[in-house]
Amino acid sequence: MGGRGRIPTKSTIIWPTTATAPITASSRLNINPSVCAWCRTRSQYSRLASRVPQPQLRRHFSSSSPPQSSWAAAAAQKIQSAVAEVLPSSARQSTGNITIDPLKVVAKELKFLDKNIRQLLGSGHPMLDTVAKYYSQSEGKHIRPLLVLLMSRATAFAAKLPRPRYDVQHTLSRSAIDTPITSPSVLLDKNPDKDLLNYSSPPSPLTDASNETEFAFPNDTAILPSQRRLAEITELIHTASLLHDDVIDHATTRRSAPSANTTFGNKMAVLAGDFMLGRASVALARLRDPEVTELLATVIANLVEGEFMQLKNTASDEKNPNWSEQTISYYLQKSYLKSASLIAKSCRAAALLGQCAPNVVEAAYQYGKNLGLAFQLVDDMLDYTISGTELGKPAGADLELGLATAPLLFAWRNRPELGLLVGRKFSKEGDVQKARDIVSQSDGLEQTRALAQEYADKAVSSISAFPPGEAKDGLEEMCTKVMKRRK
Repeated sequence: MGGRGRIPTKSTIIWPTTATAPITASSRLNINPSVCAWCRTRSQYSRLASRVPQPQLRRHFSSSSPPQSSWAAAAAQKIQSAVAEVLPSSARQSTGNITIDPLKVVAKELKFLDKNIRQLLGSGHPMLDTVAKYYSQSEGKHIRPLLVLLMSRATAFAAKLPRPRYDVQHTLSRSAIDTPITSPSVLLDKNPDKDLLNYSSPPSPLTDASNETEFAFPNDTAILPSQRRLAEITELIHTASLLHDDVIDHATTRRSAPSANTTFGNKMAVLAGDFMLGRASVALARLRDPEVTELLATVIANLVEGEFMQLKNTASDEKNPNWSEQTISYYLQKSYLKSASLIAKSCRAAALLGQCAPNVVEAAYQYGKNLGLAFQLVDDMLDYTISGTELGKPAGADLELGLATAPLLFAWRNRPELGLLVGRKFSKEGDVQKARDIVSQSDGLEQTRALAQEYADKAVSSISAFPPGEAKDGLEEMCTKVMKRRK
């Protein structure tokens, strides 16, 4: 089995530094020859595991010379089993073209997602609890937290570059991210004289720790507690935006059920959305990472900016309903702000929390940005191609609201008669159906799908340098699922 007391290796291992300096064969470790091959390999692997990228480490150990005896063959099999046992599943080699279910890659983390979100939303007001938790009780797609968790796992073994942060060790444990920054007595102070009123404060997520313990994820350090919390924050921000959007759009259904504004009224829905953003902000602050806080705070501003761009565009179309070269680019910018920004910046934040190198952080951002735009373009198509029953909300809702989305904008370029309908926001009887007919007769849907596919391909390309593994496969599969989705 090669030289006695050593395990044969390749001559070079590339280390995950910004300069990618090679380590030569001198990196081989001398092993006591009295230790059997299986034990010494497991020992050497454990010592190297914290220093060498996991996929390269696997290749390092699989490059040994072929055994020349039955005993050696049995020992080699033990070696491979030991490596597979120690190597985290997220870092194992890709399985070629075999389709992987992204949900299964992070199933354990998603299992706790809804429960933790409901705990973060707890308050002493029964009606507020009911409204705030209304959408979290229905079965959502959880695409945004799913992407955060996949990105966290996919970048766990990518190149690292520690960056300046406050309390970097603080976010590595579950209990730490529940710890208040401000004194609990201040956070819960509702009335200076509450003792005189015999008032007892209900339990609050502002001061009480999560029921989820670190024992729920034994020996799994690929996804940090701070990254799991980021996934929850992302879903809180998204759900808050749904509450506000449904009020703005006068929506009557959401996820095949009555919308919150229909069930509880506009005031309750708006206040519940504000409350969710407040709780998301508290959870975000406790990550104690200024750059991540800045990113997610910008997302909230982007959501509002995108809404105002949509309002401005509608008013502009009324005054001058003519297609121009800026029509599509303006629409894509609005779509980034309203939809893709949250996905892009949360993917970037996941890589930042994992202390990834700048090129990995940027790759995570580009993945989220391109996938987010592809997601929105496909969403625009579904409004024309899927029934309201299957979609879970009224089909053609955008046209009913006077909004022109990508399929119609592409069709408009060659069908100028759409300008009249856009100008009056499809307000006359028959306008909505007429617009749908024109779009279906044009190449608007085909151009929209082609552009969505282009963005999906860019998303896959952006993470091509990530270490191979189930999480990377899951991120790639998400691009395929986005293009095939029907709701």
